[in-house]
Amino acid sequence: MLFFDLGKLPGEQSMLVFHALARMGIEALVAVSPKSPLASIGYFQDAEQEVDLRYCHKAGIPFMRREVGGGATYLDENQIFYQLIWKKDNPGFPKAIDEIYPWFSEAPIETYRAFGIETEFRVINDIITKSGRKIAGEGGGNIGNCMVFVGGILLDFDYQAMSRILKVPDEKFRDKVYKTIEENLTTMKKELGMIPSREEVISVLKEKFEKRVGKLTPAALNSEILEKMKQIETWMTSEEFLLKKTPRIPEGVKIREGVEVLYGLHKARGGLMRTAEEIYEGRIEDIAISGDFTFFPKEQLIGLEESLEKTPLKEEKIIERVEAFYEEKGVESPGVESKDFAQTILNPVRESNIAK
Repeated sequence: MLFFDLGKLPGEQSMLVFHALARMGIEALVAVSPKSPLASIGYFQDAEQEVDLRYCHKAGIPFMRREVGGGATYLDENQIFYQLIWKKDNPGFPKAIDEIYPWFSEAPIETYRAFGIETEFRVINDIITKSGRKIAGEGGGNIGNCMVFVGGILLDFDYQAMSRILKVPDEKFRDKVYKTIEENLTTMKKELGMIPSREEVISVLKEKFEKRVGKLTPAALNSEILEKMKQIETWMTSEEFLLKKTPRIPEGVKIREGVEVLYGLHKARGGLMRTAEEIYEGRIEDIAISGDFTFFPKEQLIGLEESLEKTPLKEEKIIERVEAFYEEKGVESPGVESKDFAQTILNPVRESNIAK
């Protein structure tokens, strides 16, 4: 397996690397930091619902949807991202999503411990300190014929910038977001009173990953990889990809008797879930699902949406349909169960009331 220590790259490039390597079937561990700030949006999220895109444009902060799950976040040079790519059929790696996170989290956990910060894995995809404060968030998914696992070592963090890029109903609410993030997210600087050198952190991180994946051979980005990054950048920065899954529904709307459009919001153990569904005579006519949860294989989310069409608006029927689809397609969504989909759909809220 190759090891790319890429230092600091322009914002989007720091994320394009693992997307390119996965498409090319190159198994590798990447260590990289964004040279300039970037807003990163989870694959299943609705960008216009989660991130203040107007502010990002005004502030000159590029935003990018990644092809792995998780929530929207602010990235900058104070974070060292580890990106692990391997082929799906590699027998040396876990197969189930719920096994992948704890297995690979051991390397960053041991890295933090090497610097005197006692940490542990917390379901679904966080690394926390003994005091329960989050010090790393992780995400994973499938890209091409490969699996990808990504996370970050937090040297320091700009809490103000993070609270600013998020879409919130008003500034009073933003203050609450800032306070909550600052109280619940910690960094190496906060824990140690100083920031260790980047080189030392990466050296330890590489050593800990080698214990799990075997010898890592240093490598550099060649012309072929750079060309692939350039190719997929065009697609990944297009509005079609960035703004996909954006049901622009100002509120629940009754079209006529028996026909209405509803908007659902539910916080499952595995993340926030949103649905926008058209209801016809008590059945789901059409539905769009988004959120910051993990769903594997990611391509099957559209299939789940299609399978829910014509399903009666009854909890047991929705649960039955979701569970049948999961079993047929081998879907995994840690922390998100069939009952969570039912709860989201059956407890619609008007978007104008979400902020209350």
